[in-house]
Amino acid sequence: MVGVWPDNQHQAAVLRLLRDGGPRSRAELVDAVGLSRSKLAVEIDRLIDRGLVDTAGPAASRGGRRSSVVRIAAATRFLGIDIGATTLDLAVTDGEMRILGRVTERTDLRKGPVAVIGQALELINKLRVETVTTRFTGAGVGIPGPVSFREGMPVSPPFMPGWHRFPVRETLAAELSCPVLVDNDVNIMALGEMHAGIARSFEDFLFVKIGAGIGCGIVAAGEVYRGATGSAGDIGHTSVDHNGPVCVCGNTGCLEAFFGGAALTRDALAAARSGRSPHLADRLREHGSVGPVDVSTAAADGDPYAMGMVRDGARRVGQVLAGLVSFFNPGLVVIGGGVAGIGHALLAEIRSVVYRSSLPLATGDMPIALSEMGDEAGLVGAARMISDHICHDSGVRHAVRMA
Repeated sequence: MVGVWPDNQHQAAVLRLLRDGGPRSRAELVDAVGLSRSKLAVEIDRLIDRGLVDTAGPAASRGGRRSSVVRIAAATRFLGIDIGATTLDLAVTDGEMRILGRVTERTDLRKGPVAVIGQALELINKLRVETVTTRFTGAGVGIPGPVSFREGMPVSPPFMPGWHRFPVRETLAAELSCPVLVDNDVNIMALGEMHAGIARSFEDFLFVKIGAGIGCGIVAAGEVYRGATGSAGDIGHTSVDHNGPVCVCGNTGCLEAFFGGAALTRDALAAARSGRSPHLADRLREHGSVGPVDVSTAAADGDPYAMGMVRDGARRVGQVLAGLVSFFNPGLVVIGGGVAGIGHALLAEIRSVVYRSSLPLATGDMPIALSEMGDEAGLVGAARMISDHICHDSGVRHAVRMA
């Protein structure tokens, strides 16, 4: 299916309906697409000829001549690659975004793109065997830093030495012989939540990832909003205290410098060494290291200092979010990422600040909730992103073709 696209908006609509709703009868598609039975039959036959859809037997009778069931082609395989600060997470999905195989491995972005992408290619070969995949329909990649979506490459990522303007999309497209899209990891997590998470019924929402970095995926009218150059939603580098610590971006007092994964590790280590947190001190003595997970455990166990760390960080996140909520007026805010594993203590403080500080009209019916998908959000979102590239006659595909 490399280079195979729907010919028109009606074919694209059929593909989206089958992807998001599963197999449907031709009669149901007539109702949903708004074409006559004869015209829709022509479009479906063209999709079958192009290998984009299959027939799957007769549909249940609705009276008269029985219709046949149509589905996304069984051979469709999307590859999702979620590159994290310390892990590589990859999955193969079918055309309906169901994960068929998954593999996760530790990595180190500081080794540079050649080493990390080489490691990813080895894992892809394992997935090919596991899922009996001979050809990928397309691949989506998430990167934890600013990405030029149009060019398919990271641009000045703060903690990724050697990655600046590395041609990630071109490199992987050449290796995989299929279309590839590259985006910021928060954007693909937002897509994953919209496809299979708690944001399924929302067209306007924010997805906030609190992990090694802090970012915000913005979904408006059912589409990810990336901004003029692709950097929309980079809230981690919003200054919350001009007298605060120096951030990896070079500025002082950024939100990420207070509550990103690296900042939490820094503060947890200081609290353990000083003895201000008995729980963290015990953890450091027993295991030789402490991090965000230990802060979460200590807070859950009632450690006063760890609880204060969580409240302080969540309050700062809430302050930034309150402004975004008043400005954007989302229908939902989803909190995800590794640090979000701290759980409801984190969520309660964020909610308190946002609901207290934002306009009542903006927050009256707006839930703030933890992601239920976890790491799968990025993998499903990466597959969804490249599926949109194939299923939509939109600027997404135009951006890739122009590059």
